Order: sequence, then C-alpha cells, then structure tokens
Amino acid sequence: MTLPVIDSIIHVSVVLVLPPLLLGVINKTKAFFAGRVGPPLLQTYYDLVKLMRKGTVLSRTTTWVFLAGPAVSFVTTFLAALLLPLGGHPAPISFEGDFVLFAYALGLGRFFTVAAALDTGSSFEGMGGAREATFSCLAEPALFFGLLVLARASGSTSLSGMLGPTVAATWSVAGASLAAVLVSWFVVLLAENSRIPFDDPNTHLELTMVHEVMVLDHSGPPLGLILYGAAMKLLVFGALVLGVALPLPGVDPWLAWGAFVGSCVVLAACVGVVESVMARLRLSQVPNLLVAACLISAFGAVLMVR
Repeated sequence: MTLPVIDSIIHVSVVLVLPPLLLGVINKTKAFFAGRVGPPLLQTYYDLVKLMRKGTVLSRTTTWVFLAGPAVSFVTTFLAALLLPLGGHPAPISFEGDFVLFAYALGLGRFFTVAAALDTGSSFEGMGGAREATFSCLAEPALFFGLLVLARASGSTSLSGMLGPTVAATWSVAGASLAAVLVSWFVVLLAENSRIPFDDPNTHLELTMVHEVMVLDHSGPPLGLILYGAAMKLLVFGALVLGVALPLPGVDPWLAWGAFVGSCVVLAACVGVVESVMARLRLSQVPNLLVAACLISAFGAVLMVR
C-alpha cells in the first residue's frame, strides 16, 4: 500500500478508537484532584458496549427525527474528522474551501440534535435545545475568525493547508494572532463539548443542564451513538487546538502519529484540570465568555491584516 493509503487507514483508526479514551482521561484527572480513585480509564468503552447491547425505548409522541438525531450527529462529526488533518498528516478528504464544509457538518449535527430534542414534545428538552442553539451562535464566529487567520497565514482555504507545515513558520512572524486563536479555540472546545465552565456533563439539575437535557429520552444504541459522537467531537476540536499549538513539520510520520495521540491525552488531562479548578458559570455569564472568545479571535484576524 502507498503511504497516503496507510495514513488514511491510521487516520480513520485514530478517529474511531481514540475518542472514548479522552473521556476516560478527563474523568481520571478529575478524580485525582478530588482525591478519589475514579472510574476505570476504559470505562467509556465499556459503557458504549453496554448501550449497544441494550434495547431502545421510544415515546409514542416521537417521529423519525428522534432516531435521526443521534445518527446524523455521529455521521457529521465523523465527516468533520475526515476533513481535519491529524498529526501533521493531510486529511483523507481535502479540497479548497473544505473548512466551510467542516463548519457546516458540525452545524448540521447540532441542528439534528436539537430537532430530536424538540421532537419529544418536552418543554424541558426544548429549553436545553434553545440554550444549545444560543451558545453555538456565539461560539461559531470565534471558530470562523480563527480559520480566517489560518487561511491568511497559509494562503490556502483547505484545512490540510491551513493546519499544515506553514503553522510553524507563522508562529515566528504572527505569533500574537495564533496565540489569540489558540486561546479562543480552547474556549470554543469547552463550549462545544459541554464542559465546565459552560456545562457540567455529570449534572442532573434541571435549571443548569444544557446538552444532557437534550438526550434524556434517548436510550440503548441511540444513546450510545450520542456518547460516541460527543467523544469524537472532543477529538475534533482537540485536533484543531493542537494543530495550532503543536505543529509537527519535518517529523518522522510514525513519530508524528505517536506525538499526536500523546498530545491529545495531555490536552484531555488539561480539560480535566480546568474542570477541577473552576466552577460552572451561571447561565447569564456564559454569553459573556463566548463573546470574549469571539473578540479575541477577531483581534487575531485584525493583527493579520497588513
């Protein structure tokens, strides 16, 4: 097999196998800070197997949209992962302007997740869907401003070019812009993955739930797809952050894959540290932090204009 084919196989394997481990690392880190043993590192894999073997309970008020939500969300997240270069290797799917498809694939998955929540007819899940849509409207501009900075720096509108070898050279000439993008995207990572300080994935308090409230009525394989898709989404946004923070130009291809996996584990541990040392923000303060992320990313884009 040629090297590009091998890279594509490894890319798909990493996308499918690694995400549940990241959730395990986050939980282990939080348990360490709390002085607990915590769940096993591979607990998420066990949970996925258990959910896939269970039956599904469906409400009589739901339609096909309720089942389409988890499936479409998983497929679109997987598509976004295939558009994103990992470890300095080009993405399996790459073309000029693919960053727009990347953003819209994630948006389509979010749309169907919210639609599935509304399909239950529950005002409680509708409240969570409204919060999710509101927060995403504030997080997406920060993502796009960062992509514009990388497009300007690389001269490419493909993610494989924007997050390619040119990132390392850009740090020496436009480090302030990339630093702004890095800070902004880390905030977006926490928001898009419903992590503290935006949301608590372990909470069951009615007035504070955002993402979890939208999936309360799901069970069995659909709930497993939601959990799997959420873990994969964490990997996708983590790869965006790492693509800016740790470019790997001229590194041995096999070493680059190992470095990427190791850096993903470290990033997951950092998310666990953030969740351990911070409290969840009040809902009224969440938009302020997201707007700040947008402004930081926009400031980075302004610095790139010469």
